Amino acid sequence: MQPDSIFFQDLATVFLAAVAGGVLARLTRQPLILGYVLGGIVIGPFTPGPTISGSHTFDLFAEIGVILLMFSIGLEFSFKELMRVKWVALVGAPLGILLAIGLAITVGRLSGWSTTQSIVIGAVTSMASTMVLARLLVDRGELRTKHGRVMIGIALVEDVAVVVMTVLMPALGEFDSGRLLVIGQALAKALLILVPVGYLGAKVIPPILTHVARTQNHELFLLVTLAISLGTAAVTQMVGLSLALGAFLAGLMISASEYGHETLARLLSLRDAFVALFFVTIGILIDPRVIVDNLSLLATMIGLIVAGMFTIWTTIVRLFGYSWTTAFLVGIGLTQIGEFSFVLVQAAKAAGHVGSEVYNATLAASVLTILMNAALVRYVPAWIGRRRVAHDQHDLTPWPPEGDPLRQHVVLCGFGRVGNSLGKALEAFSLPYVVIDRNPDTIRRLQARHIACLYGDASHRELLMKAGAEDASLIIVALPEIESAALTVRRIRALNPKVPILARAHGSAEAERLGMVGAAEVIQPEVEASATLIRHALAWFGVPKDRILDYVEQYRQSMETKRQSS
Repeated sequence: MQPDSIFFQDLATVFLAAVAGGVLARLTRQPLILGYVLGGIVIGPFTPGPTISGSHTFDLFAEIGVILLMFSIGLEFSFKELMRVKWVALVGAPLGILLAIGLAITVGRLSGWSTTQSIVIGAVTSMASTMVLARLLVDRGELRTKHGRVMIGIALVEDVAVVVMTVLMPALGEFDSGRLLVIGQALAKALLILVPVGYLGAKVIPPILTHVARTQNHELFLLVTLAISLGTAAVTQMVGLSLALGAFLAGLMISASEYGHETLARLLSLRDAFVALFFVTIGILIDPRVIVDNLSLLATMIGLIVAGMFTIWTTIVRLFGYSWTTAFLVGIGLTQIGEFSFVLVQAAKAAGHVGSEVYNATLAASVLTILMNAALVRYVPAWIGRRRVAHDQHDLTPWPPEGDPLRQHVVLCGFGRVGNSLGKALEAFSLPYVVIDRNPDTIRRLQARHIACLYGDASHRELLMKAGAEDASLIIVALPEIESAALTVRRIRALNPKVPILARAHGSAEAERLGMVGAAEVIQPEVEASATLIRHALAWFGVPKDRILDYVEQYRQSMETKRQSS
């Protein structure tokens, strides 16, 4: 089979657009998704300049991006965190959708829309994009804040509500018993998939991951976790739910085990590449001519999304007992629409409820509100008071799970024989420490002893941040492989330029390499073993202690000089 050269040219064009847009956004200090969308507009068929032959293939890549992003969001969440916002999500989200439809009907009467068109527009404008929302929260480090949890909870309930609204849309105005039966079947399917998923997450997935982790094979571990993610997403889609919801549930299953942090660290690069494709694809869809041809309809829809949904969500969140700051931030975050609005408006157009002008206006409103939302999320919090926002953003789930987050502690990378001895010494003097290790059995033993620990490769930046490397008073690298040790030291030094790093090396060449990448002191077991034997041998023959210590010090210095000259 000959490779399709046009496809690879298009793929290169899409990635170049993502790179160019991302660099521009970075230089102007804007969210990356803003650059990706603009890059897509530039290479779209409706603007002059380079373009691609077709976007259908990239729609599939975009869906993979949705799956990977929502999977990673699930990895960073837990059922316990979601339960904290269950009422505002389960009750508040449907209430918000109904209020959005009511607002659209009111505006529609003033604008001359039919009732059916008003209901469609109200449903479309109520569906915030989980994909966009999650990406903005991740970029700003606000995913696990109070307002971040509330927004994700509401967005996930909206994703489930799309199933019901999609079923209702073709028979809008014709609510018969058959249609209600279809809705009941869809909800029953949702319940049937959630129950076994919960069982798998609690009983089946953790043992499987434990067996895979014991192999210490990075590729196999990543493949297994990706299979869980894609498989769960495929199952939820087969029963009528969204891919995004299935991927999120898969992430939740793995987050319940000790392997969530390692999975997330290995997934990030792959996820970010596909997520960039998603936002470039959104930009490709927009036709700038729509803005001119349907200016009044587009302006009204944007007004409903930005002003209307901001007012609705702020009010609802406040009614559920949250502070005005949290309510305000949630309202700002949900002032955009995305992928599920496309699904609803397509169903409505196919049923003949709306024309192409509403469909095209929805596409344009999606892109424009995403761009506006990125700016609002970036700048508006400063308007309501930096001190209050900072207080709300630091309402994070504490880590370690029990007790306060560690400060001025020791991060111990590797817990083999050397690391175990170091841990015992630190415990003997009541010095707090966190362990990062790749052996799942070691992690389980540490958890049983209630010692703060993380499963995974210590060279991953995300794990080091989770372990508090930026606030540590000392970091010890006791890893057996020089490549992993050198990369770990380099990543630590990038996170914390001043923290002392103690490292272990098997030979002079390894010691020199660790010193070059940032280790403050490198211990060589061979040198120390020789020094100990020299000290004991000389003491056996009655050599004075001060002379022995002087000689040992000279020996160490000579070995250091030899290492530097080699």
